[in-house]
This record gives sequence, structure tokens and C-alpha cells, in this order.
Amino acid sequence: MTEHYFDNEEFHNIDFTKTAIKKGEYDQCRFIGCNFSGIHASNIQFIECEFIECEFIDCNVSNAIVKNTAFKGVSFLDSKLMGVQFFEVDAFLLKMRFENCQLRFSSFRELHMQHTVFKNCQLEHVEFASADLKGSVFDNSNLQHAIFEETNLEKVDFSSAFLLNIDPDQNRLKGAIFTKDNCSGLLHKYKIQIV
Repeated sequence: MTEHYFDNEEFHNIDFTKTAIKKGEYDQCRFIGCNFSGIHASNIQFIECEFIECEFIDCNVSNAIVKNTAFKGVSFLDSKLMGVQFFEVDAFLLKMRFENCQLRFSSFRELHMQHTVFKNCQLEHVEFASADLKGSVFDNSNLQHAIFEETNLEKVDFSSAFLLNIDPDQNRLKGAIFTKDNCSGLLHKYKIQIV
């Protein structure tokens, strides 16, 4: 299959469940109001695309299979990414940013994604087990039932995150930032009351 190269292009309101995305490299492109929901092996062209310094704005990427897809300097803004198994992406030079996104039931298991920003995101039931999130920021984000096990959370800023539950014995927390309001999320397993 011929690979395509797209540079600084915009794609508006395209339903990629009906129109196959072309396999190739997308450099500094913007996807606005596009639907990638549920794209899987029947739309093989989505697999192994490379997105470099791209923006996904108001897009639906929920349940899309992203196996071997590269996200290098990619921002997701005002988008739905529920149920996405990010651990299947091409991890080389992986760098993503999320703002005002719904990521419920997605998984970042075992990914090296230091300095990732999650701003105003819904991260309920998201899996971060064995991931390296060192220096990341969870800004005003909902972490209810998020899974942190054997996760590197060193220097992570949780100061405005809420509904978190993190076991200090199961994660690396050196230098992580919490507030008086959310530090109780470090003590859930002890079943104590903080008043």
C-alpha cells in the first residue's frame, strides 16, 4: 500500500468510519470535528499512521484501535477517547497532551509518557499500571477509580486532581505534589477518616 504524506493540512468533519483515513505521515495537521470512533482492523489504514505535531479538536476517537500508530507531539482538545488502548501505540518518541477530554476506560499501561499534561480531563477507570508518568500534570482532572499500580509518579502534580486513590506502597511518589484536600486519596487502603 502506498503511504501518503500530509503537511500542515486541515481535515474538517470527516467521518473516518465511512471514509478510510489514508495510511501515512501527518505532519502539523489538524483534525477538527472528525469521527474515528470504533475504527478497527476492518479499516486497516488507520493502523500504523504517524501523527507528528498534530491537533485533534472536538474529535471522537473512542474505541479506536491505535496499534502501532505514532503520536509524536500530539494534542487532543475537547475530544472523546474512551476505551482507547494507548499501550498498543508506537512508543518511539511518544508525546501527547490532553485538554478537556473524556478518556474513561482507556489504558496507558506500561507506557513511558513523562511530562504528559491532562487538563480538565475525565479519567475515570483509566489504567496507568506500570506506566512512567514522571513530571506529568493532572490539572483539575477526575481520577475516580483510575488504576495506579507500580507506576512512576515522581514529581507528578496532583495539586488540583480530585477523587484519586493511590497506594503509596505500590507506586513511586517521590516529589509528587498533593494538597490537603486530595491527600486523603493516599490513605484509602487504611480505611481511616480524615476530618
